[in-house]
Amino acid sequence: MLTKQEIELVQSDWAKVVPIAEAAATMFYDHLFELDPKLRSLFKSDLSEQKIKLMKMIGYAVNALDNLGEVVPAVQALGKRHAGYGVVSEHYETVGIALLSTLKKGLGASFDEAHETAWGKVYGILADTMRAAAEPARAAAAT
Repeated sequence: MLTKQEIELVQSDWAKVVPIAEAAATMFYDHLFELDPKLRSLFKSDLSEQKIKLMKMIGYAVNALDNLGEVVPAVQALGKRHAGYGVVSEHYETVGIALLSTLKKGLGASFDEAHETAWGKVYGILADTMRAAAEPARAAAAT
């Protein structure tokens, strides 16, 4: 579970990301494809729309951290859709690394260990929710 302090850290960090959302999304995808070039094939060649969707979804989740139950159905639906796109469980780890790296690079010295830990917990909760929702969709597709 997230503490009030962790929620406040993540939300204050996100408020700093919003003004640089386009650059942050570019940095994220550049790093993601650097970590695993094979992931590039899961996306359309033009990432403009995807970058906007990424920032909106993260913003939605971050703003709902005080009431995670509110965001769970949307995150589960996202996990199911991602399974249909060919996303597998191992990809979530790579995405988490790219996300934390992007935040560290974008926020600089203010993104200390406490911030990284809080974001790691948030991402873990969201990724686990997406993975759990994706498993039945993946299993159904395999039959």
